[in-house]
Amino acid sequence: MPLPPGLPVVDHHCHLSPTGEGVDAARRFRRAGGTHLFLATQNYAGSVPRSLEDYRHQFETTESLARGVTEATGVVVYPVVAPYPVDLVHAAAVMGVDAALELHLGALELAGRWVRERRAVALGEVGRPHFPVPDEVAAAVERAFRQAFRVAREADCPVVVHSADLDASGYRELAERASEAGFPAVRVVKHYARRRIEAAERADVTPSYLARRELVREVVRDAGPWFLETDFLDDPARPGAVLDLATVPRRATALCETSEAGAERLWVPFVESVEKVYGIRPQAPARRAE
Repeated sequence: MPLPPGLPVVDHHCHLSPTGEGVDAARRFRRAGGTHLFLATQNYAGSVPRSLEDYRHQFETTESLARGVTEATGVVVYPVVAPYPVDLVHAAAVMGVDAALELHLGALELAGRWVRERRAVALGEVGRPHFPVPDEVAAAVERAFRQAFRVAREADCPVVVHSADLDASGYRELAERASEAGFPAVRVVKHYARRRIEAAERADVTPSYLARRELVREVVRDAGPWFLETDFLDDPARPGAVLDLATVPRRATALCETSEAGAERLWVPFVESVEKVYGIRPQAPARRAE
């Protein structure tokens, strides 16, 4: 069976770039059946952000990309903004740890303001670098990560976490960090989750699974909340990385063709989980050919 007419198809985490495919990638997503994107900001300049103005310009670029995609394709785009955790590592090398941390904390506050102004729906990506760093930098990263939960609590929004891949103990540790800030674990989203973690072992943290074929087949019958994502980078030097933007709707179509039960399960990542974690209920626009 084809994608049900009323089913939104949501890629929970992707990037677009003014120097990449941009709208053309979103058109490919829509042609495959996609309806909604969560668009995470990124460093478009290619150099280390050194001021709040750099971050303001970055967030504005994300907002502009989101607006352009919606106007050109009808795809609904939810911006997600924050200073990338690896920025702090690189900035520490050129500004010193203290100045880099001060900038990072200021950028988190700026991101929280964007959410409160409804220019973004979540803080992300926040968290930790996925590689070892010096102890002094690691301590600064932890301070910033804890602050991200406090900012998200005040802005009443989810946090989208960047980190190395996690096992059940890693999910529990994220839940503990959230609890310290009085923040609900269910609104902590582990982006780029590459393995299935049983719902009972996730400590209420929400995984956003990379939409690889085998992993989708594993998780589709799990209790929510959980999401599917491509982490599409829109990098001309790495076309299609991490997964092509059309992947989530293609996986959804394949599940629908397998069984009616597969189609029913897709309401979990595409509607129920978005509503539970973000307080947003996606509505499927009419699917039409370009």
